[in-house]
Amino acid sequence: MDSERISVSLPSFIHRVGREQANLTRDLASELGCELKRVRRSRNWQLLGEYHQIHALSLALRSLDSLKHKFTIGKLNTVLAQIEPPLTIEQQLAKLLETNPNITLAEMMEVTSCTLSEARTARFENDTL
Repeated sequence: MDSERISVSLPSFIHRVGREQANLTRDLASELGCELKRVRRSRNWQLLGEYHQIHALSLALRSLDSLKHKFTIGKLNTVLAQIEPPLTIEQQLAKLLETNPNITLAEMMEVTSCTLSEARTARFENDTL
């Protein structure tokens, strides 16, 4: 399953949190693999990252000082609540076997891009239930 980059809009970011907190958030985001940047020459900012990176950033900002980062945490949580977390390969295989128990190993591998051993393990676990 390909990871999709999520975009979080942060309007008037510097005006709401201040330059110091914006720089701290930008540094923390880059450490976690996200990208925080201005949208062209406007006062609006944008955070780009994958689901798990943005979730980790939200948790890190909460642990620092949730009052100073209230605006940013609120925006991140709003976007994360709208998006379903990506399923692991094991979860995808279990769901696939639940909907279609007669699926072949080759079809399972094609749909989920898993290995043969992962498909066999999922089939075995499904048959033992």
